[in-house]
Amino acid sequence: MSDKTVVILPTYNEADTLPGMIERLRAAAPEADLLVVDDSSPDGTGALADAISYADPAVHVLHRTLKQGLGPAYLAGFHWALRQEYDFVVQSDADGSHRPEDLPVLLAATPDADLVIGSRWVAGGSAPGWAWQRLLLSRAGSAYAGLMLGLSQRDITGGYRVFRADALDRIIRAGISSKGYCFQIEMLDRAVAEGARVIERPITFDVRGGGESKMSGWIIVEAMRQVTAWGFARLLRRRRAVLEEAPREHAHA
Repeated sequence: MSDKTVVILPTYNEADTLPGMIERLRAAAPEADLLVVDDSSPDGTGALADAISYADPAVHVLHRTLKQGLGPAYLAGFHWALRQEYDFVVQSDADGSHRPEDLPVLLAATPDADLVIGSRWVAGGSAPGWAWQRLLLSRAGSAYAGLMLGLSQRDITGGYRVFRADALDRIIRAGISSKGYCFQIEMLDRAVAEGARVIERPITFDVRGGGESKMSGWIIVEAMRQVTAWGFARLLRRRRAVLEEAPREHAHA
């Protein structure tokens, strides 16, 4: 029996981009199912997703009553996917910035990994059309998060990912608290802590296909503040462990 894959698309006011994104995903990975997780979009994205789902049984829709952020939307989708016993769970934006045509490359890497990251910052990856300020902010954010948390991956904030279901289950059972931009960082950090095999594959990250971006410089600054807090908390725990171990070693001397 072949592996079951589902692509999770969180949406909030993505009526302009969702139909084209679904069409491209169905063409690029026809064996994969899709799950739209809509946070009661006022522009009718949820109703549009329902209409598409009615015509295509591979497209599913999960309606949420409140807009609570990216993290809770993905976690709701993850829990749904695990209940449905999918083997692989894909994260993707619904705005066209993640190219569906890159998905087969990510899926092809799954035999060797528990988590495959679609990376903008490895050889072959790119983000064409970005202003240099955004490019610098994103790359610096990934580098800083890696330094503070001890992560070796190049694209720590990227959101185009494929999880093996059993690894995903371990990661979310360990506890994920972030709601916004930090969610991707925390998921990767937790994956590494749980011993997941993580690899990166190059992707092209496009400028969104329509609608309004939810990203801002302030969101990234807030995320880096959180990363700093995590990093220092980890440092203090290690320091405390060393200090507690020292008297025991002295007692056995």
